Amino acid sequence: MADINSDDHIMVGKLGRCTGRIAPGHTGEVSVEVRGGVEGFLAHSTDNEEVIERNDRVVIVEYFPPRTVYVSKA
Repeated sequence: MADINSDDHIMVGKLGRCTGRIAPGHTGEVSVEVRGGVEGFLAHSTDNEEVIERNDRVVIVEYFPPRTVYVSKA
């Protein structure tokens, strides 16, 4: 069984890339290197007024398994 506490499974603090625009009231998407590959996650901004455009770098601030993250611009 895999160790869920290994660094590869810790989401908070990881850098990612916005792949679907994140805007107030709208869910976007980010890609993050995790578990030996790149995975997509539904994403919301931690700032309710911030717009994060495609290809912007982000940092994960909160993680809600299995596929939702809150991010801010890196």
